[in-house]
Amino acid sequence: MHADKTTLAPAGTAIPAPVRSPAPAVRRLTSAGLMQDQREVEIEHGNKVYRLRITQLGKLILTA
Repeated sequence: MHADKTTLAPAGTAIPAPVRSPAPAVRRLTSAGLMQDQREVEIEHGNKVYRLRITQLGKLILTA
């Protein structure tokens, strides 16, 4: 029979966490850069057109 090569850490010994790659950075846009002095823009996504607009209170609303 073959011996199992699994090694157990002694009680109270920390086991290091697996190494993970950092998540890719999320691209950030400013609303001013996206809107370019407009109150409303159209965004094509797939076969639909969405409207992104700035309300009178300065909020963003995206509608289909």
